[in-house]
Amino acid sequence: MSKVELEGITKTFGKKTILSDINLSIEDKEFCVLVGASGCGKSTLLRMIAGLETPDCGNLYIDGKLSNNVLPKDRNIAFVFQSYALYPHLTVYDNIAFPLKIRKLKSYAIKKKVEEAAEILGLEEYLKRKPKELSGGQRQRVALGRAIVREPEVFLMDEPLSNLDAKLRVQMRYEIKKLHEKLNTTFIYVTHDQTEALTMGNKIVILNEGKIQQAGSASDIFDYPANTFVAGFMGNMPMNIIPADLNDGILCFDRVMVTLNDFNRSLLGDRKKLLVGIRPESFTPYLVESIVPTGIRMHVAVNEVETIGGEKIIHFKLDETEVLAKVSSSVNIGAAADFTIDISNLHFFDIETKQRIV
Repeated sequence: MSKVELEGITKTFGKKTILSDINLSIEDKEFCVLVGASGCGKSTLLRMIAGLETPDCGNLYIDGKLSNNVLPKDRNIAFVFQSYALYPHLTVYDNIAFPLKIRKLKSYAIKKKVEEAAEILGLEEYLKRKPKELSGGQRQRVALGRAIVREPEVFLMDEPLSNLDAKLRVQMRYEIKKLHEKLNTTFIYVTHDQTEALTMGNKIVILNEGKIQQAGSASDIFDYPANTFVAGFMGNMPMNIIPADLNDGILCFDRVMVTLNDFNRSLLGDRKKLLVGIRPESFTPYLVESIVPTGIRMHVAVNEVETIGGEKIIHFKLDETEVLAKVSSSVNIGAAADFTIDISNLHFFDIETKQRIV
């Protein structure tokens, strides 16, 4: 078992609170991704699990055992750093073998473990090379190999792909996911990249200013963001958040008027103002023959068009709010465009608390 539990964890540096009342359970064999902007506390949380930082208050349990004061070397945890942290004067073999030599294992046992790790990571032909003779992706594999040979209960990874180019990051994401499946143990992975989080983790934890904003599966977080921060942070493009008025079951923003069904009327209660969330992908070019009964039609003036491959990012305004729509059809700057949105793709947030209305 390699379950990690955090109860009421708080950490301050000077007068600045880095983590505030963190409560989180990471199950055995789970791939948990901690994601957030720089300075949100995700790396501090990872270092606390590793034992490199201690909480000011709260408790940390690893495999059910209180571990606040357990030394890093006694936690049976492997840490993969952003910088790889390889010894430049040692070969790949010796870098991978280093933690085993520290533990004074027999040479035949070390050889067996290193060769097994090299086979898993496709490093067999590089064992005699020095780190300077390797690509960034190969160096990252060596760092992973050094962690694998320790046979830890928990793997901790702090933005391990941030130094790689875009193409290599995609490849390494896949390889790390396959590695998790092979080793069948707990992975806790820190990143600021939303794509990494959505594609790698079976649990995603979003942090902002030292607090957990939402924890859940990728689909839960994408489809049901807990607040406007999560809605705007997760996804290739942020969700559009638009102020709206509500009068007698009629939702109004810009020149758009939406008659709500009984369920949504009950959901929104007696609010007069709220925030409406619309993902850029939810806009569809208007076609008379394809509009659905629950479709909302809007007529807008296009301010800017970005082309990304076969897709167009359309910029326009609703009232004073800048809005993005992601479509496949071509639209010209300065022209008018008609879009539809299915009412089921609208998200509602409280205008004061910014929390999802559920």
